[in-house]
Formats: sequence, C-alpha cells, structure tokens
Amino acid sequence: MSIKHFLAENQYIQVQMEVDSWNEIIHQAARPLIAGGFVTEHYPQAVIDNTIEYGAYYVFDEGIAIPHARPECGVIKDCFSMVTLNKPTSINGSPPVDIVVMFGGVNGDSHITEGIASIVGLLEQEETLRHIRQAKTIDEIIGLL
Repeated sequence: MSIKHFLAENQYIQVQMEVDSWNEIIHQAARPLIAGGFVTEHYPQAVIDNTIEYGAYYVFDEGIAIPHARPECGVIKDCFSMVTLNKPTSINGSPPVDIVVMFGGVNGDSHITEGIASIVGLLEQEETLRHIRQAKTIDEIIGLL
C-alpha cells in the first residue's frame, strides 16, 4: 500500500487545520480513519499514550510527524491520513511540526517497513514539502502526490 494511492483514492486529507493542542492533532488525524473503518476509536488514545510514555519519537527534523501505534492498538486495515497545520505545533515537547501523516498497519512488518518507507519516500523531497505546506485544498495536495 502506498501513501500516494491510499490518499488519492480515499482523500483522507485535512488542510490548514487549526489546533489548540498536540492531542487534538492526533485526534484530528485519526478521525477520518475511524469513520472509514480503518482503525478503532481507541487508536488515537494509544498513539497519545505512546507519545506520553516514549516521547514524540515519530517527529522528524523537517517538521513532519508520523504518529502511529502498534497494530494491536486498534488497526483494522492498512491506512493513512494527512493533516497540514496552519501553524507549526510541538507534539509533547518536540520541535514544531506542520505536516502530520498518521498511519496504521495491520501487522508488524507492514507497520514499520511499508508504512514509514512509503511516507518518507513521498516527503523526502524539499520541493514537495514546500508545496504541501502551501496547499490550501485537498485537490492541490492530491495533485502533488
């Protein structure tokens, strides 16, 4: 499963969101995945609990966060969602992020290898990141994929 294919097909993208807390980022990113039947309603809390216990280990220097939890924490089907924030926000003390890609993998192998590799492959290009940050609509982001 590639992030490009999943997001283009399902359009689980939220653009220029305004949030008040890092917990809200996690809940916003999970909302369409819960509604689509990809993760349970417990998944975002598992991500939050992991973040509190282990820190925001999924935040990268480029202002990108890839929050996720183990498959047994509520993943029903492999999935991705993307949120861009109108203002960079710290996740539990991390450097600020403004692009958040939540994913869930149904098994440990896809959870790590396919999921993160697919996200990093898309977001490793500075030009792509710049355009994603500037995008004002879902269609603009889909066009970049």
